Amino acid sequence: MINYDSILSDNVKSLSPSAIRRFFDILEEMDDAISLGIGEPDFVTPWHIRDAGIRSLERGFTKYTGNAGLSRLREAIAEYLTRRFDLCYDPKTQMIVTVGGSEAIDLAVRALVNPGDEVIIPVPSFVCYGPITQLAGGTPVYIETKVENEFRLTADELRAAITPKTKLLILPFPNNPTGAILERAHLEAIAEVLRGTDIMVVTDEIYAELTYGRRHISLASLDGMYERCVVVNGFSKSHAMTGWRMGYVCAPAELVTQMLKIHQYAIMSAPTTSQYAAIEAMNEGDDDINLMRRDYDRRRRLLLDGLREIGIDCFEPHGAFYVFPYIGKFGLQSGEFCEKFLIEERVAIIPGTAFGPGGEGFARLCYASSIENIEEAVRRLGKFINRL
Repeated sequence: MINYDSILSDNVKSLSPSAIRRFFDILEEMDDAISLGIGEPDFVTPWHIRDAGIRSLERGFTKYTGNAGLSRLREAIAEYLTRRFDLCYDPKTQMIVTVGGSEAIDLAVRALVNPGDEVIIPVPSFVCYGPITQLAGGTPVYIETKVENEFRLTADELRAAITPKTKLLILPFPNNPTGAILERAHLEAIAEVLRGTDIMVVTDEIYAELTYGRRHISLASLDGMYERCVVVNGFSKSHAMTGWRMGYVCAPAELVTQMLKIHQYAIMSAPTTSQYAAIEAMNEGDDDINLMRRDYDRRRRLLLDGLREIGIDCFEPHGAFYVFPYIGKFGLQSGEFCEKFLIEERVAIIPGTAFGPGGEGFARLCYASSIENIEEAVRRLGKFINRL
């Protein structure tokens, strides 16, 4: 018999499974449950985007593309970034089309991090940053953001976390799971801390189009930050294209050259059909973004009002499509609260602990769901906490 424990990678064995998965496994056994757990738009990809993918298949465009992606797509992304966020990247030398934003993050971390390097990660945040850092041999250094700061990373917190080993900062704003954003003043303060250092920044901007009452600003657009930023973005959240697995990464050419080598060996190229659909999304999708954003904003306000009416405290998020209310006052740990709520009331929400240190006492609710589901979920949550 093979002793698999002895032959498996110690690095991989040290990783904890995603805590989100457990709730989805329970949910799969329930036919009538409501999910406010999965971070996925409930919109279907707009028809004109789907049609572009279909037409590419009808025309027989089923072969590999170049490693970095279709030149037409990269040109469209470059125009989109300039139009929407005042970012200017050369589509030939400073951009790679990736298999979702997660691959883009992985490429950036692996291209930058050496064993022993420290990577600063504000938490709570998306679940992949720490494990990807560990797989690259780096050491995650977590900064626990605070509700009194609306879960923003502050310049003082960043300054205190920097050591001679610091190689990289992950900047995940607008934030999953908290919905926090960084406005220009906050970014300028962070930029001031970084100036004069060699610390690089991976700025994960997958929710850049989903801000409410404020326009997203990229750290890369600030003076002196362009050369140290790796901008990660994609189509999943902004264009309701999660299953198409389309993302991209933009950075100085010196970095892109190294990331492209990893992409070549690991992936070859992003899905061809998805790339043709993405060209349509970039060129003709601005109205879709605006329509979906307005609808998310309506749901955001409905969910916030509903939580407050039943006595649950929650700061007002201005980005993404999540709220991150405080549930610690009900006497249960976050994981216990969410599992008990799922089993008793058949509504899935995610414990804050799934998103790293600092999440205990909170839960993530996703409002990328129907108005009817949100209203019913809040009603059931009210019943649940009354029993507690």
